[in-house]
Amino acid sequence: MDKRKSARCVPDLSLGNYSLNNALSAIRVNTELIEDELRPHLDTVLTNIQERKRGAPEQVVVSGILPVLAHFLRRRGPLTLLATRLVAELARESVVRKGFREAGLFSALLSMMTCQDQELLLHAARAVARMCYDSQTHQDHLIRLGAVPRIVGVLLRFPDDADLEGACLLALCNLSDMGEVEETGLVWKRGVSLRPEESVFRGVSAHTCGFSSTVTTVRLFQWAPGQYTVSIEVFQRCSSALWNLHMKNRTVRRFPLSGLNAFPELYKVIKYSAQNITKTRSLKTRMFQTFL
Repeated sequence: MDKRKSARCVPDLSLGNYSLNNALSAIRVNTELIEDELRPHLDTVLTNIQERKRGAPEQVVVSGILPVLAHFLRRRGPLTLLATRLVAELARESVVRKGFREAGLFSALLSMMTCQDQELLLHAARAVARMCYDSQTHQDHLIRLGAVPRIVGVLLRFPDDADLEGACLLALCNLSDMGEVEETGLVWKRGVSLRPEESVFRGVSAHTCGFSSTVTTVRLFQWAPGQYTVSIEVFQRCSSALWNLHMKNRTVRRFPLSGLNAFPELYKVIKYSAQNITKTRSLKTRMFQTFL
């Protein structure tokens, strides 16, 4: 047997983290336990992941609990909120989120976007944002499943929830492959719109230096009843000294999307155009056309 391959497949229990291993085993084989019996095990796994315990993500992968978590999300029972929090934390770990699609967590998370529980929606939106960051495969699959109209629907239903709004905006940016890692801490503010049918959101990175800063603008425009265009722009402002290091062009990508209730085959039209732009910024744009 290849010892190196074996080492990758078997979790390292030499660290004494047997409580995590026991919790994972209980979750995997006892999905019909009552709430009071399963909740402590889910709490144990959540605590280990939040505290970044060494080897914890690998143990989760080997345990095979991801389909069980998808089951908790779909069942909408007393453990759904806790399971969603756990999924959102697991989505930070690249080694774990690789198995989300096969486990059915993509569709399970998106099915929750129609609920009215704002805390549940917050964790679901964070999970979507994290699991599609820097993964073209995950982005494309989530778009085909209708992630954009569902997230836009949440934005429209809860305009006064700042945390939920920020999570949804980050999810839209990451779905468009124009987001940033969550740790950069984009600070979102409502922008001024010249059209009553348009909502504008601007996000500025909390960590900037004197040479450059990034501004992300999300525009939500209603062009017909129940029909919206989502435009995402990223401006990179830099000093004159750094300008020569930046590309002097504009990239535009348009992705017409299907509606919330019916999703025909997704098609893409990618257009690249180069033109002169102002000296102090570079700009890229992505647009979604969606039906609610």
